[in-house]
Amino acid sequence: MSAGSERGAAATPGGLPAPCASKVELRLSCRHLLDRDPLTKSDPSVALLQQAQGQWVQVHLQVGRTEVVRSSLHPVFSKVFTVDYYFEEVQRLRFEVYDTHGPSGFSCQEDDFLGGMECTLGQIVAQKKVTRPLLLKFGRNAGKSSITVIAEDISGNNGYVELSFRARKLDDKDLFSKSDPFLELYRVNDDQGLQLVYRTEVVKNNLNPVWEAFKVSLSSLCSCEETRPLKCLVWDYDSRGKHDFIGEFSTTFEEMQKAFEEGQAQWDCVNPKYKQKRRSYKNSGVVVLADLKFHRVYSFLDYIMGGCQIHFTVAIDFTASNGDPRNSCSLHYINPYQPNEYLKALVSVGEICQDYDSDKRFSALGFGARIPPKYEVSHDFAINFNPEDDECEAILHPADPDGRRGDRHGRHTGGHCACLTPAHVHHHRGCGQRRLHRHAGLGWRRRRPALPTG
Repeated sequence: MSAGSERGAAATPGGLPAPCASKVELRLSCRHLLDRDPLTKSDPSVALLQQAQGQWVQVHLQVGRTEVVRSSLHPVFSKVFTVDYYFEEVQRLRFEVYDTHGPSGFSCQEDDFLGGMECTLGQIVAQKKVTRPLLLKFGRNAGKSSITVIAEDISGNNGYVELSFRARKLDDKDLFSKSDPFLELYRVNDDQGLQLVYRTEVVKNNLNPVWEAFKVSLSSLCSCEETRPLKCLVWDYDSRGKHDFIGEFSTTFEEMQKAFEEGQAQWDCVNPKYKQKRRSYKNSGVVVLADLKFHRVYSFLDYIMGGCQIHFTVAIDFTASNGDPRNSCSLHYINPYQPNEYLKALVSVGEICQDYDSDKRFSALGFGARIPPKYEVSHDFAINFNPEDDECEAILHPADPDGRRGDRHGRHTGGHCACLTPAHVHHHRGCGQRRLHRHAGLGWRRRRPALPTG
């Protein structure tokens, strides 16, 4: 779940570009929660809210909510929140813990409030791991309750993994029925601590469960280190929260890929206590990796270094809708001493794009002018009047006096003059007439896209 993803593309007041956001994943766990249920333990979930314009966002607009962990006072949530982190801003967050009476959702009105905690995203990112006490209304402590938030930067994430597990011949932990197994996948951190990556659903009354496929980012799974140790634990679900341990196994993502390719992706699910006590003990079942799909996410730099070319196209509006260029109030006013804003924009964008175009040639098109020889109105013509090759060899610098001249080739339907004059036109290849990609001041399109090799 992502928050604030739309704001990164917007411009800030004053025409400045929006601050660059980093993607951060937040993982939550709680300890010593209040027990609000008379017969069983609380069923906690956590709601995450962000502060907007000095006020906390209402529940129906909250960033998100974790799954419900049944009958637990020390829950570890598998749901991960993905938020945009802006170094330049103070982003206030509020975590509210509830004893959930219904299915997990966004309505907290009928749930019992177990405590809340407020902090900034910057504090979490700076410390990487924040543990704070939970507070009830009016600032009262919620007993010994606490919440822990762990932050992980995933801006450098280069893909995600789709995994599917099944098992066979698991130990039967129930007296009158079969086990209700579920699987937990953990990543082993540098400090040898375990970080929960994913928890599957519970498959009721089945010793040969098939769990649903799930997706995790490569960063979440193994911190983008394919040799980092992973640990899988299999449990028999208990509605009271006292799950029975069935067994475990260790592996790495690198080992998973190799074993899956060879058709041998299965591991003995071992209970260490049974292994110590019984000489004849082999396993408590077998866990099989039924499917593995690795989807790599390429960055813009990956495409550029892989050979992708960017072609810069200029579209010049000659119509009268933009005002008379002889009027100083027009944005297209032809100032004899300095280039106008549109020419500055064309040069600024063009000078950047030309580094990613191998032949350094740019299409220059026009619309809304009467062009020779019959001086009929055209809404799609090459500025150099050569429909077979409408490209210029280089970006014209604003200091070039030709960039400030009036109509040299055609008569405008209005008073607008071209913001860009083609320089050093060569006709060494016939490209055919290109149509406008956007009837706007300028546009760009990719040419010869290519994925990175390897």
